[in-house]
Amino acid sequence: MQAGAQAAAAIAVLTDMIDAKRPAKVALKAWGRNSRYAGARDRAYVSGLVLDALRHKSEISAAMGADTPRAIVIGTLGRIWGLTAEQINQQFEVNEHAPEPLNEAECAGLLADTSSAPDHIRANVPQWLWSHFERAFAKDALAEAQALNTRAPVDLRLNALKRPAEDSLKAVAKIGGEPVEFLPTAARIAPPEANTRTAHVQSLPGFAKGWLEVQDIGSQFVALSTGIGPGAQVLDYCAGGGGKTLALAQQMQNRGQVFAYDRDGRRLVPIHARLKRAGVRNVQVRDPRDDAPLADLTGKMDAVLIDAPCTGTGTWRRHPDAKWRLREGQLEVRMREQDQVLAQAAPFVRPGGKMFYVTCSLLAEENEDRIDQFLTDNSDFERGAIEDAATSGGLLNAAGLDLLQKCVTQAGDLRLSPHSAATDGFYMAVVQRKV
Repeated sequence: MQAGAQAAAAIAVLTDMIDAKRPAKVALKAWGRNSRYAGARDRAYVSGLVLDALRHKSEISAAMGADTPRAIVIGTLGRIWGLTAEQINQQFEVNEHAPEPLNEAECAGLLADTSSAPDHIRANVPQWLWSHFERAFAKDALAEAQALNTRAPVDLRLNALKRPAEDSLKAVAKIGGEPVEFLPTAARIAPPEANTRTAHVQSLPGFAKGWLEVQDIGSQFVALSTGIGPGAQVLDYCAGGGGKTLALAQQMQNRGQVFAYDRDGRRLVPIHARLKRAGVRNVQVRDPRDDAPLADLTGKMDAVLIDAPCTGTGTWRRHPDAKWRLREGQLEVRMREQDQVLAQAAPFVRPGGKMFYVTCSLLAEENEDRIDQFLTDNSDFERGAIEDAATSGGLLNAAGLDLLQKCVTQAGDLRLSPHSAATDGFYMAVVQRKV
């Protein structure tokens, strides 16, 4: 496909998202299914153009004076990818399947100055949500939000249960994997260029052998920062597909026990194959369909991990369409769910044990507020400090401890973000049951 036809395809995908109310991933898959003639580079280009358009939708719409798929795609090509109006027209003119050439207003839009636009527009955050960002980050809100508009790398966890991390790193170096200073058991592959496919990690022989898993570095860092090590009794209360379960098993060196549970049994389906492939032997998966599946764990857990349902604002680099589909009512629903899982998980913590509350949200309403509410309702718990938990576990190296100190909040919680840590957005707090 020539560039003009690729731009037309991106416009079609965005139109489909609007008309059919589909997520970007679904719309791109549908386009690919109906476009067998498109090669790997074509698919990468169209996907990259669509996702970058969604990342910068507000500022592009303001500059172009329209929020139509055509305006957003043209604005992305010019304002984000750096093409001139002349270059775009050259691409459009050489292919009968390309969009119509730019008109005078579109050419002007490529050069429009948006530096004085409202902060939520320059941040590319829905207007109703901007006050929440300002509350969470104060004077840094704009920088934090703009960092969410960048492309995300591919992060890998090197599974030391199967292979020394140094050996796995050599294997992933073939596809651009680089070491991570503050996580010796991780590797990072830089974001691809517009017409380049993301590295296909699953094609590596080491992936099938369980040497590595795709997992954001922030998620890995959160698991290590719990300080949970060998011999512990742990409940992963919202285990889902098992990402953090696998990370915990690795740092526990297959010693102790992790009980993996999720109230939605469908989310647990992938975990069984992943545990086997990773060589994990210290995990029990508890089926929510059983009668009282966790009753025998009441008051016995050294640690309970809650990877709570949330709005996912911290993952917008990877899922930029999610911010435009998020509604204020959904935030309120998530807050109620978070209160529920905290209340449901608390009884499993033994006296002196810890409960770690994790979200991939950057909003205080889903983070600090929920912990404050939990402590108000549960006088037998007290707030702990993430730095104390991480230090006592001895799982972070010197660079990791430096990053931890940089990202600890005034309340002693952990907040990671693309701006502060070059990771996805994560929050973690720890509360401890009084003895």
